[in-house]
Formats: sequence, structure tokens, C-alpha cells
Amino acid sequence: MKLYLSGDMEGVAGVCSWRQVDARTPHPEYAIYRRYYTQEICAAIEGARAGGAGEVLVNDSHGPMRNLLLEELPRDVRVIFGNRKPFSMVQDAGGCGGAFFVGYHGGAGDADAVLSHTYTPSVIYEVRLNGIACSEATINAGLLGYYGVPLLLVTGDRTTVEGVRAQMPWVRGVIVKESIGNFAANSMTPESARRAIHEGAREAIAAASTAQLYRFEAPVALDVQLVTAAQAHLAAMIPGFERTGSRSVRFTHDDFPVIFKAFVATWRLGSQA
Repeated sequence: MKLYLSGDMEGVAGVCSWRQVDARTPHPEYAIYRRYYTQEICAAIEGARAGGAGEVLVNDSHGPMRNLLLEELPRDVRVIFGNRKPFSMVQDAGGCGGAFFVGYHGGAGDADAVLSHTYTPSVIYEVRLNGIACSEATINAGLLGYYGVPLLLVTGDRTTVEGVRAQMPWVRGVIVKESIGNFAANSMTPESARRAIHEGAREAIAAASTAQLYRFEAPVALDVQLVTAAQAHLAAMIPGFERTGSRSVRFTHDDFPVIFKAFVATWRLGSQA
């Protein structure tokens, strides 16, 4: 099986502050948690291969998307590195036999989910697809499902993992921390988290034959509430969008990749308001 691995940082063991994961204005802690993030990705790869996975494609999906310490990864994996990717956290996932989401976090508005947000916290207040409230995991899994790739594993805090499993009960979950609000956590140590992720990854690959695809039925309605009315005004100028409220817009299309790109355009344009 060719495995696709999308990695984020907020769900890494011990993370509870933006300073720990902010590469743009790096705090000394960023270097530490960048290493922990890389190690959790390595643990997932090693566990997956223990379960029978072969080729691995890793997408660094956090912030500027240039966080992984590449020299610490297995030499035979491929890595998607860098930002402004049309499909962002799930770029080039098509053709893989299954996917892992490692270090993921809760969606905008989730309580007891460390650093919860949906893509861009300064722009996105809420996202719904066909009426379903979406975290990043939900939106990303929808694109995977469109391309015939099942989500097999998610790691992060309890709120994140249980939220994904409520929508996709076949997904293996590894809870590395219990969030205490949005800026504190009762966490495993990095070593314990790596061991748990290794085992969860092995089990996820072993059970891959029972996994299902997560798909949204066409036509797909994308409803986005933005943080400000000015952001909604800009988003409503994108062809095909309609203003549905002072801070909300809607876009409908049959093709989920078009929906996904429209969502990316929404928060990228909204960030300029």
C-alpha cells in the first residue's frame, strides 16, 4: 500500500501554545516542538511499515509547511514541502491506498481542544459542507474520499480524535493529550506518544481493508462564516459565491476539488481584508 501522511503541529504531544508551533516569529520552543513533530511523523511511518505499508508520501501541512527536519525522516520517503499548494494539507493524495492525519487539532469553536481553529483562525469562524460542521480533518477527508483514499488514522488531543471518529468510526485514533481549554493540556511525554502512534499506525494499516471512504454527495454546498463582514465582502466577489449574511457566504458545485479550491480561495482572500 502507498501511504499518504498529512502532518500538523498543534496536535503533537505537549503543544499548548502558539509560540511552540510558530515558524514565522520563532520562539526557542519552536525548535524543540519541530523535532517532536518530526519524531511523531517518523513513528507513524515506522508503525505503518510494521503493519505492511510500503511507499510513503508525507505532506508537511502546518503553517508555512516547512517544519519537518528532513534529515530525520526515512531516506526513501517523498516529502511535499512548502506553501501555496492548491489542495493545501492534502495536496497530491490521489492514487494512495490510505491516509494518516498526524498531529491534527480541533475545529474553530471546539471547546477543550488545544489551539483549535479551521485553517486560518483570523478569517474562518465556521465551515459547513452540506450542513455538516467541519474541522480541517473533515474537509481534508472529503477530498481524500473523492479521490478514493480512505482515512485510516488520526492523532491529536481527545476532542480532535473523538470528533473525527464520530464522523468516520473506522478511523484508528491515538489520543496523545487531554486538552484543558485551548491553551493547556494533560499530555503524554514525547516518547510515550511516539510509542502509541507507532502501535496505532501498525493497527490502522492492518485493518485498512475495513476502512471506508468519506464523501459528500453532490451538489456540495460550502457555507463559510468569516470573522468579519469585510472578509465576507471580499469572498462574495469570487465568481460563484453568494452573500448569505453579514459575515457569511455560500458556494455550491458538483465537483469536490472545486469546492476545496473555493474554500482555500475564501480564507486566502479573506486574510487580505
